[in-house]
Amino acid sequence: METNLTIDDGWLHPVRRLPSPNQDERPDGEISLLVIHCISLPPGEFGLSHIDDLFLNRLDPEIHPYFRRIAELRVSAHLLIDRRGALTQFVPFQRRAWHAGISSYRGRERCNDFSIGIELEGCDSLPYTPAQYHSLARVTRLLLHHYPTLHRDRIVGHSDIAPGRKTDPGPAFDWRRFRRLLNQSGAP
Repeated sequence: METNLTIDDGWLHPVRRLPSPNQDERPDGEISLLVIHCISLPPGEFGLSHIDDLFLNRLDPEIHPYFRRIAELRVSAHLLIDRRGALTQFVPFQRRAWHAGISSYRGRERCNDFSIGIELEGCDSLPYTPAQYHSLARVTRLLLHHYPTLHRDRIVGHSDIAPGRKTDPGPAFDWRRFRRLLNQSGAP
């Protein structure tokens, strides 16, 4: 039996919490967009702690050659959903996570200002797991309920707000499957 998820002071309960320093105040407090990303560190490898390390500014550039290029980045997401569907929250929802970078949605720039960023552990070309789709739909239903300015038609991929610069969650992400699960009734 699943534990019910709740949101208290911007934090999901009960989930693993690792507060990232890479966050700040939202300029207007608005939450009206959900951005789905994917990440794996090193690229194409799963189940390691390197994503946590990146979002916590402790990624060791000597562990892997790819890390030398990204170790100095100051980035975060609100949530990470690993391959097993487990959730880790890095930034409370009412604060701005640094996930979107240079971005625009319907002519409005700086999507970090008004969006929630959810990372799926994965890459553009490999299928996501059933557990990830289930967790993403479950969390999304809760977010839609908790934040009335967030709507189903304002759920996008990183590639939608940064075309040409970003490709995630990529062609392996099954939007129809996600929307079907999102439409299923059930407790968040």
